[in-house]
Amino acid sequence: MHTHTHTHTGGRIPQRWIFAIMGFLALFNAYAMRVCLSITITEMVRTPETEAPSDNGCSAMEEDRKVVNTTRSTNNAQQYEWDGMMQGIILSSFYWGYVVTHLPGGMLSEKFGGKHSLGLGILATALFTLITPIVVEFGEATGLIVMRVLMGLCEGTTFPALNAMLAQWTPPEERSKIGSLVFAGAQLGTVFANSLAGIILHYSTMGWPAVFYVFGSIGVVWFLLWLVTCYNNPDTHPFISEKERNFLRERMHAHTHKKPPSVPWRHVLRSVPVWALIAAQIGHDWGFFTLINDLPKYMSKVLKYSIKSNGLLSALPYLTMWLCSVVTSCLADWMITSGLMSRTNVRKLGTTIASLGPGAFVVGASYAECDRTTVVIMFTVGTTLMGTFYPGMKVNALDLSPNYSGTLMALVNGIGAFSGILTPYIVGVLTPNEYLSEWRLVFWIVFAVFVVTNLIFVLYASGEVEYWNDPEFIRRDREERRMKNGKGQKVEKPLP
Repeated sequence: MHTHTHTHTGGRIPQRWIFAIMGFLALFNAYAMRVCLSITITEMVRTPETEAPSDNGCSAMEEDRKVVNTTRSTNNAQQYEWDGMMQGIILSSFYWGYVVTHLPGGMLSEKFGGKHSLGLGILATALFTLITPIVVEFGEATGLIVMRVLMGLCEGTTFPALNAMLAQWTPPEERSKIGSLVFAGAQLGTVFANSLAGIILHYSTMGWPAVFYVFGSIGVVWFLLWLVTCYNNPDTHPFISEKERNFLRERMHAHTHKKPPSVPWRHVLRSVPVWALIAAQIGHDWGFFTLINDLPKYMSKVLKYSIKSNGLLSALPYLTMWLCSVVTSCLADWMITSGLMSRTNVRKLGTTIASLGPGAFVVGASYAECDRTTVVIMFTVGTTLMGTFYPGMKVNALDLSPNYSGTLMALVNGIGAFSGILTPYIVGVLTPNEYLSEWRLVFWIVFAVFVVTNLIFVLYASGEVEYWNDPEFIRRDREERRMKNGKGQKVEKPLP
């Protein structure tokens, strides 16, 4: 008996937590490489020398005027004449590729395990990040767009592959905690990218190319660690303790099966909770992508923050969002296990706070005009509240179907990612002059999207396992359909 406890705790971290940490770092890297362009593009674009403050812009801050002049002169990197529209296209091009590889990524991960579809995707993204400055030098905007589309194609497998692995590694009672730890890599990667990119741009003599070299290298290092530490499931893991393997086997056998039948698309696409989750994801992505892609632009063009303060201030909201997701995830697991609230209602509550809160605060920020402190506080509080998305709709695909969570995440995240294509483009079209009034309309649209999508989720979402997750049900269902077809009878549609 004594030896058993020893194998589990004798200085060994359980392998599911090592996977959780490496999964967290996977998203951390994926987002750092994706997001570093949002800050860097403000330095890649040449700004006109004399900018008369318009009736709608804020005047530059005194200490920043000095800073701006010093950074410009030491920095010998090439700058480009890209207007707002072109910048919008560049920022959205990542998502053109990203949308495409979600479903194949999810299905491959379910068939062969997520380890390689995740690892190779991030390695390839890192390599494209490393060569970005060289490509931009020769191909300017077109070259950058091509690089970003390729990075998107590689990163599209990230969430589906992680979800397929989470389904193999997380017992139900630790799902909110482990899931939120892994998904938090997105916020902290954003924090890291924004603050570090701001610092690199401020101090590096090489200028903006340095940002791509740093983030690309970190991605390559992560891949090498991932290869040796993580495996598709507990059964194939060489270093896992017998005790942990048995614990996971016993906790997961009810809903996570080794070789489930192929995806029951007919049932998935008819599932109301799945569509409710897709709606919530669209809302989340619309708000999140608008902030992640365009907050640095707002800070630099409207509030006239210097690049260094811009990086740190654009990073702050994601740090507090992460803290919020950690606290509320533990709270969510506790509320569910103590029977205080049903899993379904916990998911709905989390999603509602994360939709209405940010929507209201972001709009409020645009009415604070040039009061920089209030604006930063409003953005920070609003984004912080988005942290409850994690114990809300982010882990919901795992609730609905552990067996098909990779495909489900691919479907949900893939459709949501279309807002990543739309939002930078819409911002480019609506804010040609970077006026405050133009940005206010952008933030009102975010609020409206949040309200509508959240309403759909509250009405139709579920936290329970769907009937079509059960392999027996699918086999019977397919058998019956085959029999009917075989006898040459007309197959009747089941009543809704």
